[in-house]
Amino acid sequence: MNELKTFCYAWAQVSLVCLNTWQIANGKFSGSIIVGFLISLIWCFNTQRVAFSNLREKIIYASGACCGTATGITFSQIIY
Repeated sequence: MNELKTFCYAWAQVSLVCLNTWQIANGKFSGSIIVGFLISLIWCFNTQRVAFSNLREKIIYASGACCGTATGITFSQIIY
């Protein structure tokens, strides 16, 4: 269960970062402000989780981030 949480936190954070990057680059400033808040909120939960993790947990985190990149790019294309 802890590994799934690690994966999901990384996935959510990187999905939002990718979405926000696209929003800023394309002048969607209202959305980027809201998403920026969500990124920071999730980041607060992620920092300690990853900083004090072992290699296996870091790889799980990186896998979530990888999937989050694909999700964020896809989501930005769908909503805009």
